[in-house]
Amino acid sequence: MTAPAMSTEAEHAAVKSAPVVGRRRRKAERGKQRSSVLTVIIWLTVLYFIVPLLWLVISSTKDNADLFTTFGLKLGHSFQLFKNLGSLFTFQDGIYSRWLINTVLYAVVGSVGAAVLSTMAGYALAKYRFPGSRAVFNIVLGSIMVPLTALALPTYLLFAAAHLTDTPWAVILPSLVSPFGVYLMRVYAADAVDDSILEAARIDGASEFRVFRTISLKLLTPGIVTVLLFQLVATWNNYFLPLIMLNSPKLFPVTVGLAQWQGAAAAGGGAQVLFSTVITGAFVSIIPLMIAFLFLQRYWQSGLATGGVKG
Repeated sequence: MTAPAMSTEAEHAAVKSAPVVGRRRRKAERGKQRSSVLTVIIWLTVLYFIVPLLWLVISSTKDNADLFTTFGLKLGHSFQLFKNLGSLFTFQDGIYSRWLINTVLYAVVGSVGAAVLSTMAGYALAKYRFPGSRAVFNIVLGSIMVPLTALALPTYLLFAAAHLTDTPWAVILPSLVSPFGVYLMRVYAADAVDDSILEAARIDGASEFRVFRTISLKLLTPGIVTVLLFQLVATWNNYFLPLIMLNSPKLFPVTVGLAQWQGAAAAGGGAQVLFSTVITGAFVSIIPLMIAFLFLQRYWQSGLATGGVKG
């Protein structure tokens, strides 16, 4: 009698647990399906970003004939990278080197200046209470939504009135202003810098500037690097602002200079075959950005890791 009773209880337990096991199995299967879909999406995203870069690298090794007669992701009949590099740095008395130096100047000065100003403004908005601070932050937040093309004409008129057009300042000064950088540093400073640390430093007699320089800057380093990278890439790739501000080819950045070469080659009906030279110039122009990102990413990753532990 005991054995059949135990068997019946086991059967009841098995019947009760069957729906739970079934739900868990279905949940695991749905998880696998979602994981497969996410994996496919991630690989499609990777291809979306990698394929154009791969096309650029391969195309920079071709001459003009192979550029239009071979598949984009297939090597040409001959390896012409060094010949293209020679043509790139010698065409028009090597003006590409001048464009590259101009781009580095505009991007480095603009990004460093924007990082400094954004850090000080964001820190002040996050840690100090003064009349109008909320209104200032709301104005900064709203200015993020204004497209840069809408500000191009007013900016040009202001710089023309100040006789600063066709000078490096016409590109550098607008690059120093980064509303998104101010917003990012305000949010980051509010969480990364503890008010109790600041109060302890003030009680010990430290001035506000010393507190900012010796304590806050170290805690804000990941946020500063993030703003620096964003602004560096934005200024490096900026095309419209230098196009309307600059007239002298010697002041052009790489973006405007290569566009001028491309326009001359297309408008001349092939009289100046510069397509392989332009593509090689585009490939060379992204190398400094890749080096800068690889060098600075450790600071960025440390900041993200710190934020994850903190949250």
